[in-house]
Amino acid sequence: MGAPTCFSGTDIVASTNSIRSAFLEFFRNAGHSVVESAPLVPRNDPTLMFTNAGMVPFKNVFTGLETRPYVRAASSQKCVRAGGKHNDLDNVGYTARHHTLFEMLGNFSFGDYFKERAIELAWTLITREWGIDRERLLVTVYHDDDEAFDLWRRIAGLREERIVRIPTKDNFWSMGDTGPCGPCSEIFYDHGAHIPGGPPGSPDQDGDRWVEIWNLVFMQFEQITPDVRQPLPRPSIDTGMGLERIAAVLQGVHDNFDTDTFKALIAASAEATGQAPDGAHRVSHRVIADHLRASSFLIADGVLPANDGRGYVLRRIMRRAMRHAHLLGAREPLMHRLAPTLATEMGVAYPELTRALPLIVETLRLEETRFRATLEKGLRLLDEAVEPLASDAPLPGDVAFRLYDTYGFPYDLTEDALRERGRSVDRAGFDAAMAEQKARARAAWAGSGEQTTETLWFDLAQEHGATEFVGYASEVSDGQVLALVKDGALVETARSGDTVAVLVNQTPFYGESGGQVGDAGAMTNGSGLRFVVEDTQKPLGLLHVHYGAVEQGSLKVGDTVSLRVDTARRAQVRANHSATHLLHEALRRTLGEHVAQRGSLVAADRLRFDFAHTRALSPDEIAAIEADVNARIRQNAEVTTRLMTPDAAIEAGAIALFGEKYGEEVRVVAMGEDAQGRAGRYSTELCGGTHVQRVGDIALFKIIGESAVASGVRRIEALTGEAARQYLLQQDQRVRAVAGALKAAPQDIVERVAHLVEERRKLEREVADLRRVAALGGGAAQAEAIETVAGLPFLARVVAVPAKDLRGLIDDAKKQLGSGVAVMIATDGDKASVAVGVTDDLTARVSAVDLVKAAVATLGGQGGGGRPDMAQGGGGRRCRRGGAGGGAANPGRRAGLSGRRCSRLPQGGQAQCGSALAQVHGEFELLFDGGEELLGGEPGLVRTDENRQILVICPCSTVLMQTRSRVLAKAISAWLSSSRPRWRRPPLQAKIEAIGLVEVDLPSWCMR
Repeated sequence: MGAPTCFSGTDIVASTNSIRSAFLEFFRNAGHSVVESAPLVPRNDPTLMFTNAGMVPFKNVFTGLETRPYVRAASSQKCVRAGGKHNDLDNVGYTARHHTLFEMLGNFSFGDYFKERAIELAWTLITREWGIDRERLLVTVYHDDDEAFDLWRRIAGLREERIVRIPTKDNFWSMGDTGPCGPCSEIFYDHGAHIPGGPPGSPDQDGDRWVEIWNLVFMQFEQITPDVRQPLPRPSIDTGMGLERIAAVLQGVHDNFDTDTFKALIAASAEATGQAPDGAHRVSHRVIADHLRASSFLIADGVLPANDGRGYVLRRIMRRAMRHAHLLGAREPLMHRLAPTLATEMGVAYPELTRALPLIVETLRLEETRFRATLEKGLRLLDEAVEPLASDAPLPGDVAFRLYDTYGFPYDLTEDALRERGRSVDRAGFDAAMAEQKARARAAWAGSGEQTTETLWFDLAQEHGATEFVGYASEVSDGQVLALVKDGALVETARSGDTVAVLVNQTPFYGESGGQVGDAGAMTNGSGLRFVVEDTQKPLGLLHVHYGAVEQGSLKVGDTVSLRVDTARRAQVRANHSATHLLHEALRRTLGEHVAQRGSLVAADRLRFDFAHTRALSPDEIAAIEADVNARIRQNAEVTTRLMTPDAAIEAGAIALFGEKYGEEVRVVAMGEDAQGRAGRYSTELCGGTHVQRVGDIALFKIIGESAVASGVRRIEALTGEAARQYLLQQDQRVRAVAGALKAAPQDIVERVAHLVEERRKLEREVADLRRVAALGGGAAQAEAIETVAGLPFLARVVAVPAKDLRGLIDDAKKQLGSGVAVMIATDGDKASVAVGVTDDLTARVSAVDLVKAAVATLGGQGGGGRPDMAQGGGGRRCRRGGAGGGAANPGRRAGLSGRRCSRLPQGGQAQCGSALAQVHGEFELLFDGGEELLGGEPGLVRTDENRQILVICPCSTVLMQTRSRVLAKAISAWLSSSRPRWRRPPLQAKIEAIGLVEVDLPSWCMR
């Protein structure tokens, strides 16, 4: 074992933090740009569950898809290997160097320096800067890489026996089946003869004596096909050094868990549990220390426990550690108590740990609290299932599946628990039970009556699992196309102009749910694709499906695409969603706690919020609510998110939506300060939507509408941010325009308008009085207007007043009549309103309602009603039994009369109707005797010929004539009471449907 290394001429042993800093500073001085660690969720490689190597963030730079402002870079990249093909989870705690999370130190050249400079930099750092004994070092090269072999001899002065040629793929790196690739050269450190194992390439190479500490990849080829490889025009360098491994070397220990960072975490675990760090519980302490790091970093990067995808891997890691906490005898949740120690150790290098510490603590505490009951029951059931088995028999797969499906006991947790007993699990049986369960679920779902397209999404969800949503932390990511749906069917390719739905494995696009609209944006790739995402939906609550059209290029299943959310639109949606939460709480505080959400729309241009309340809001209440929300916005408090069980969240004061279905875990969004200035205490709700980081990002809140949408449900519509500002600007411009029209200052327009309104009301009252006088006439004129029809006093007029004034005119007319029937007709363009009044003494004989209904029907309308003494209705000015009225072709047309041509009257000819003369004019007109009393009608409605005879349209069945009621009444009276000897046939029968509208039935003899 080597002696610990000291830096800068001191006696202080190199800490993990100082090693990291020294590495980055060395390469900064060598002309490299120091790049911060990328998140653990890859944004540029959808085929990876987690960032698992230092070069992952630079993948697109190496392939030429991305250009950065530097050609040399260095980084300390956090990596996770706990899922997919890169999975070290099962070995963690049992070996010296397996970890779920590790740090990869690396230096990179993008077409700049190559092998010689890379080897020179590596050798200089580890032997001169860090002082590692070169006699303990050995390097490997790919078997045919003579260039690298010679460079190591010349630069490092290594003897040939310390440069090992390796013919296997371990020393040849490739990005995939095609793409950049090249030989590797690895540097190994000898931990000493007291540790079993041999050098690389030897039969004992799998031992722990020789440990790889640095891998240099010489990226010099491009793999075109499996058999064709050609040189890259600009070779590059990608190196990776495990920080934990080099820290063990420099701190003089063989085991990574004996380095300072891990020792601090293990010591904290030992202190919290009262169990010694070594001995029987050594593995458990190591598992807890390692898994605490992975869990905390994943949570800090936006991954939260779930039942699928990345969240499920996180849950497996957390629950494995929690089982070991149980083995240590911890009676209370342990992991969250260790998180502050981790933040102390690594928070300087990774400030996201410190920023996310409250979320990390809460998530760990919640998960362990929930899992403890499951764990105890699962372990008890596991003991019962194992007891009858033979000592070497594996646990049946169906038992392992029941533990997973019923009790949430992950398979690998069962496997890990049995591993300590020397027993395995029947994996094939577990997989078969899983397949049977999926088949049953699909059969049950298929019978639920869902649509065919939903069946398609169900099958895709079964095949691929839920879409990984990364949009809480990022608005850009890469994704792999899993399915394309066109016209309800799966297709393999979509071409320019095609409208399709696209399913990818991970996306930053939010799928419409919880009232928030789906995201819009675009998908692109390096082959010229541009797919415009118009909407994102969330079928089954599992998949994020992108709807849109291929604008250019083509899209195939299996393609890798870059997804970019419309950030400006998303920002507006976020602001509106957070404002909705503030509005909800402001309503509760202003109107009362009975207020509950009944629906919402969170769009980019506006928000709409429906809530339970029994009455309209007053202007003062609206103003108070608006002021409260804007006051919270000005506080600019942070918006926090936690993951909790629904019951725990509601118990903590979070508001759940009525009728909403929640899963085992929910996101709890808190924002705004309370009266004591405590952040996150104003509004707390269960919500899966996207929100602003600070409430000040909302900027401004303005209510623009309040209305009723159903019994006991009110609706508020509002704007935020720039939309609210534009609305207020338009309102200001309107105020100034009104002020200009009134020739008043803006601050005086309310008083000025009030004065004008009062003046208008006064004038309207005067005009109404004058209209009433003019309509009713007076003195002799009024007395003359009263006629006797069917033995009843009858007063009728067509008046030029608004329909709303008819009721008052009827009341006045009834008073003047004393006893009788009054009819008033108000006309407005093609509309007519009829009001009928019957004095109380006559309501038993005549009903105003019947008269109005008959009039309205004649007008072509429907309905009309009221009381027997007063009724009102309206309709058009056209006969319901004739053709189109109006026009100027003839007097009848000008009168708005309707009719069809009489087949018995030849055009241009004459016919006799008894003693009446019928003469055709245009269509035709019926002439009958009249006198001077029939003159004076409204222009175009009543006219006489040179013989002073009245002209009336003569359809075969009906005539509809409108004129002054006085004239019309006299005409009707003349028709009904005529006894002139020249009428040798029964007179024309006329029925009054409504005064002013006369229906005349012509007997058949009249047409002979």
